[in-house]
Amino acid sequence: MHLLADADLRLDAAPIDYVLLGVYFVVVLGIGALARRSVSSSLDFFLSGRSLPAWVTGLAFISANLGAVEIFGMTANGAQYGIPTMHYYWIGAIPAMVFLGLVMMPFYYGSKVRSVPEFLLRRFGKFAHLVNGLSFAAAQVLIAGVNLFALATVVNLLLGWPLWLSVVVAAIIVLAYTSLGGLKAAVYNEVMQFFVIVAMLLPLTFVGLHKVGGWDGLVAKITAASPDTASEQLNSWPGMNLTGIGNATLSVLGIVFGLGFVLSFGYWTTNFAEVQRAMSAKSMSAARRTPLIGAYPKTFIALIIIIPGMIAAVLVPELAAFKQGQDTGVTYNNAILLLIRDLLPNGMLGIAITGLLAAFMAGMAANVSSFNTVFTYDLWQAYVRKDKPDAYYLKVGRVVTALGCLVAIGTAFIASNFTNIMDYLQTLFGFFNAPLFATFLLGMFWKRMTPLAGGLGLIAGTASAITVDVLNRNDVLNLAGQGASFVAASAAFVVDIVVSVLVSLATRPKPDSELVGLVWSLTPRDQLRHDDTGENAGWYRKPGVLAAGVLVVTVALNIVFW
Repeated sequence: MHLLADADLRLDAAPIDYVLLGVYFVVVLGIGALARRSVSSSLDFFLSGRSLPAWVTGLAFISANLGAVEIFGMTANGAQYGIPTMHYYWIGAIPAMVFLGLVMMPFYYGSKVRSVPEFLLRRFGKFAHLVNGLSFAAAQVLIAGVNLFALATVVNLLLGWPLWLSVVVAAIIVLAYTSLGGLKAAVYNEVMQFFVIVAMLLPLTFVGLHKVGGWDGLVAKITAASPDTASEQLNSWPGMNLTGIGNATLSVLGIVFGLGFVLSFGYWTTNFAEVQRAMSAKSMSAARRTPLIGAYPKTFIALIIIIPGMIAAVLVPELAAFKQGQDTGVTYNNAILLLIRDLLPNGMLGIAITGLLAAFMAGMAANVSSFNTVFTYDLWQAYVRKDKPDAYYLKVGRVVTALGCLVAIGTAFIASNFTNIMDYLQTLFGFFNAPLFATFLLGMFWKRMTPLAGGLGLIAGTASAITVDVLNRNDVLNLAGQGASFVAASAAFVVDIVVSVLVSLATRPKPDSELVGLVWSLTPRDQLRHDDTGENAGWYRKPGVLAAGVLVVTVALNIVFW
């Protein structure tokens, strides 16, 4: 693994850059210390007492996603694949976020569950609950490792520390404020981090475009560098370079079904690291608006993440040579760092470095805070130590926060083996989120689905995704790009549905009286309606209006970049 440790590849920070960085860390830890004052119960620690306004949870919702997945992964994708990467936003995020706000949040928030696995406990019982609790906990520490690796890479470039030391120091920083103030500290830091991240990406995009001669100049440089593949990089459809599928029709199908439906809906509607932010809102209306408010910046932030990656691939000599097949000691993961190194002067460099650290800390804090909630409530309290005082579970939560950071240190080195961490992340999403979404979807709209089907469907779906991944790694399927992840996720979804239906038809379902509020047909309509009184009044606060607006914007952007 090349870590850009050579002197000529280091980020050449000046004293002003370190001052900006120091101020940022003081603020981060200060927010954690202040949030600690309001933590008096486990509900305060894990869900901030369900007291946060919609605009705060909405920005935290999107900031929690702005970790290594976005900053390293999507700029790496932009450098490698170009415009088709936009599908991860406009096909692979916005529709699912709208579905979460309009359809899923009434069930999550209305049932007053403390986590996504707890919803499964009420709908299906202990078997499905335990299966999902274990798989979710594993997924979060694996993904936290990705954010931690990205965070450590920046520290390595900035200070020249070895990777292991950078990983440990980065983990300690995140642990400090997350264990102090719990979710509230993480959420308020994420709101601040959102603006810091944008303050990094906007000037980087504009300076980069200026350097290449605007959009037309970027198109010309990409065409000159890769005349045979330029069209694939500059047009979003059919996206064959992204999927690795040679047939245009099948490639579109893979994007729409595999990414746009299975992976996207699986991630955004069942990933507790995201849903937890909405569940901390002060009301049902605020909870429903949370993903819808977050969808607006998500729609546009694609432009200031993917375009810098494309610019780096033609402007940075080492990366341009790497894209042509030469071994230059860099990978696509280094795109954002190399662009920062080459374009930004001191002072602005400090803001950029701070923005990177903010992004990775936000992502890791989201993973760790959701991990400690699920481990404490859904595993420890449910199966190991029941009926203990609330103070006991608050203490366990803080201990588990440290444990999650410790395990993430180990999983960070797994992430270091991938030249594009998006390949790794999409693999994980196929394993864990795709089958979970299938179980949720079927269980929410089909009251006949049984408890045993919930658990067996999850196991079968996960096993099928792993099987597809193993077959591809052993050259049986020969899928390039991220197509293997789309196929694995699709297989997980279909197998989960089939197994769940067959098992349900052979076993006894729960009585209707136990499914009220958990199944669409048995949920009171009042629970699904928007409350337009008090602070929820105003047409612009209606979930339907917010959803329609962001969908119109998304369709327009899809047409512009077709």
